[in-house]
Amino acid sequence: MNVDESPDVVVIGGGPSGATVSTLIAQQGYRVTLLEREHFPRYHIGESLIPETYWVLKRLGMLDRMKSSSFIKKYSVQFVSPSGKHSAPFYFHDNKPHECSQTWQIQRSEFDVMMLDNAREQGVVVHEGARVLDVMFEGDRAVGVQVKDESGNSQELRAKVVVDASGQSALLGNKFKLKISDPALNKGALWTYFKGAYRDEGKDEGATIVLSLRDKKGWFWYIPMQDDIVSVGVVADFDYLFKGRSTHDATYAEEMDNCPAVKERIASAEQMSPVKATKDYTYRASQAAGDGWVLVGDAFGFLDPLYSSGVLLALKSGELAADAIIEGLQSGDTSRAQLGKWEAGYVEGMNRMRRLVCEYYDGFNFGEFIRRFPHHRGSVTDLLIGDLFKTELDSVFDDIDTMKPKSSAAS
Repeated sequence: MNVDESPDVVVIGGGPSGATVSTLIAQQGYRVTLLEREHFPRYHIGESLIPETYWVLKRLGMLDRMKSSSFIKKYSVQFVSPSGKHSAPFYFHDNKPHECSQTWQIQRSEFDVMMLDNAREQGVVVHEGARVLDVMFEGDRAVGVQVKDESGNSQELRAKVVVDASGQSALLGNKFKLKISDPALNKGALWTYFKGAYRDEGKDEGATIVLSLRDKKGWFWYIPMQDDIVSVGVVADFDYLFKGRSTHDATYAEEMDNCPAVKERIASAEQMSPVKATKDYTYRASQAAGDGWVLVGDAFGFLDPLYSSGVLLALKSGELAADAIIEGLQSGDTSRAQLGKWEAGYVEGMNRMRRLVCEYYDGFNFGEFIRRFPHHRGSVTDLLIGDLFKTELDSVFDDIDTMKPKSSAAS
């Protein structure tokens, strides 16, 4: 690799957040270089989109690609109680009658290639197989990166802004010890894929289903994908899932026994891969930006996957950071205050989704809540679709608190 361009912005990482921030900046005529250490396609978990991704995908020019893809269309989410009782589906279109209310269950390896190809087509210079060794600083200001190619050749690449979209590798988060774990959501996950598993028909075929374990200690996701594949994973407390247990396969089988509703769905299916595991769950960086640098996507924070918010948060943080960077480049201000001006509002939205996650783990029952507060059905659906960034949603949590003993109301 011989990187001889002189970019305005260097982006570390080619996943959804990196592709988003780089594309939006390049659309405004700025020179953007994206450095991705792997070669796409590559496997990644995080397969279910929620409707609010539509608006960022539209800005990126991705909608036609998505509509012509083989991804399964998703119209709703449904919950199954510990006793096996199914909630009524939350149909997104009922709340927001617009084409944005149909989204997709994606294969990330394919989706991420589509996003990166789209970035290239809109002017981003992409280097795959390029490993960023470090971010260079002059005083407290980021001024570029040190990068090494697969032949072992190293060089420095200077830029006005460095965007860390390195995912859970969290290059700058680890460098500056910014990463703060969330003790309330110390979870882990085990998952695999099945071919020929049961799926509903019609517009329910692509629904995400969240199935509670019989003993309420965790839940399964059930995500229908293309090629007759279903992604099936269990999430529970880290200690429960990984300490004092045997192999991942044995633990997964035990939890499948603990969820008859999901076991019934895969009874005649063929398991297509070994059980995979992740143990690095909810966390957030203590700051999203500094002078000359910004964190986006999982490099800034990761939230429990209960409501499939991962790709939305990647796209949204990429969008908000891009707008702040563009404004900063236009005005000549790439300070922490300018590059991180989006952080407070983004964190408020992220906290609303986090609160809904915590309520679920505390035993929140969607059906019971909607029966008691029917006027909140639209607001709850807004939360589920990822329309998180508006203060009027906070009244939902005020009323959730009225259903609890005062001592247990969440702060």
